Amino acid sequence: MAEIQMSSLGLVEEWRKPAHGTQYLAALSASMGAMAVGAAIGYSSPASAALLAKPPVDNTTANTTSAPDWLAGNEEQLDLQLTAMENNWFAASLSAGALVGCMIAGFSLNTLGRKGTMLASVVPLMLGWALIGFAQNIGMLVTGRVLCGLCTGITSLVCPTYTTEYASKDIRGALGSGFQLFVTIGILFAYLFGALVDSWRWLVLVCASVGGVYLLLAVFIKESPTFLLSKGKEEGARASMQYFRGKSYDIEPEMNALKESLEEAAKNKVSFSDLKEPYILKPLVITLALMVFQQLAGVNAVIYNINLIFQASGTSISDDLSSIIVGIVQVLATAAGSLMIDRVGRKILLCFSAFAMSVSIISLGVFFYIKSTDESFAQDVLGWLPLTSLMVFISAFSVGYGPIPWVMMGELFYPNVKEAAGSMATTLNWTFVFIVTFVFAPLQDAIHDYGAYWLFGGLCAVNFLFCVFFVPETKGRTLQETMAHFGGPAA
Repeated sequence: MAEIQMSSLGLVEEWRKPAHGTQYLAALSASMGAMAVGAAIGYSSPASAALLAKPPVDNTTANTTSAPDWLAGNEEQLDLQLTAMENNWFAASLSAGALVGCMIAGFSLNTLGRKGTMLASVVPLMLGWALIGFAQNIGMLVTGRVLCGLCTGITSLVCPTYTTEYASKDIRGALGSGFQLFVTIGILFAYLFGALVDSWRWLVLVCASVGGVYLLLAVFIKESPTFLLSKGKEEGARASMQYFRGKSYDIEPEMNALKESLEEAAKNKVSFSDLKEPYILKPLVITLALMVFQQLAGVNAVIYNINLIFQASGTSISDDLSSIIVGIVQVLATAAGSLMIDRVGRKILLCFSAFAMSVSIISLGVFFYIKSTDESFAQDVLGWLPLTSLMVFISAFSVGYGPIPWVMMGELFYPNVKEAAGSMATTLNWTFVFIVTFVFAPLQDAIHDYGAYWLFGGLCAVNFLFCVFFVPETKGRTLQETMAHFGGPAA
């Protein structure tokens, strides 16, 4: 009799547990979008190194053809050459497209749905890769990057939103951290094949293939139950929820809670004018500051131009190998960060991240300063420093300032405030991605390589002080407790 009771209790316990297989499959499909984004981000580094490389001029054949200028001396037109300023536009234009993509995503999410938005985002991505692959001039390259950026901005909003909405609470954190992890895997993918593939044009095909896989997987995913319910499609929402939770799982409590949350959000929707309330304004300022400091660290300028940085260092380690090592470190550090965030705490990781980034990027500046005064000493004695500095820099960013500003954005606001605050934070973030990436090369010309890195290091030091004195710890706190810290109401 006792055995029968224990067996019955076991079955009941199984009914209470949601299935994970379908959720992991959907997370993989969405994460391929993150990998496609990472490939687009990482592509500019090996491509820029090739586009800026000046081939030797063959004077005997330079004027013996009547072909168009863009073909002169190069039948296959595989060696478009860019000036430093043109390459600057090439690298930064992805961020400009992402900024526009973030603005489009909000409208698209509520009209096409989460799945529809994912499928639609692949269109500009593939058009962008096609323009880059067949580019005959800088205009085609920049336009292609902007189109890839549109997908980047849309994907950076739709994929985490989709994952959060269907994931059960027992694995929501793990699935949510997968987006940032797959972005770093995509960057490593571009670095790795950038070293293996001779032509930047063939590298386009390799990177675009990730977008093709993303499209194929996205076709078969189920729409978010939250979106379906928000559109009054209750039966469709139930079917979607049952699919994600398993056939034997009782979805009624979760469906009722979802209905209540949607009704509450509709009743208490916050406008931009409400953001001036102190308990909203204070966390908003902190969130916006975290987004700005995230980019003022210079991480995207480094990632977009890492091959060029290693070329300029003149060390004995090849720039391709150095880039791959940094890419591997970034993936491992991002994975480690996702495991530490709920154990160590947000504030401690942010403080560590800012401090370590400051020290490492200043050390890189020291190397370039010594190189400008004594090149042989720098390369012979300090040749290890650029790779070491960037490994520490990327690791520190990945465990702290990479994921945590986005996590805290979801922890510092009531649900009815998140849409307005999140829109402002995301737009500001991508604006500074563009600014920092675009001014990086002119900044190097104006104050030298070492001056640019010292500037980033100084900003990271200011960032460290900001985290120490102004950023609250949200680990283990309920939303009500966090809001009470800022003087907010209890509900």
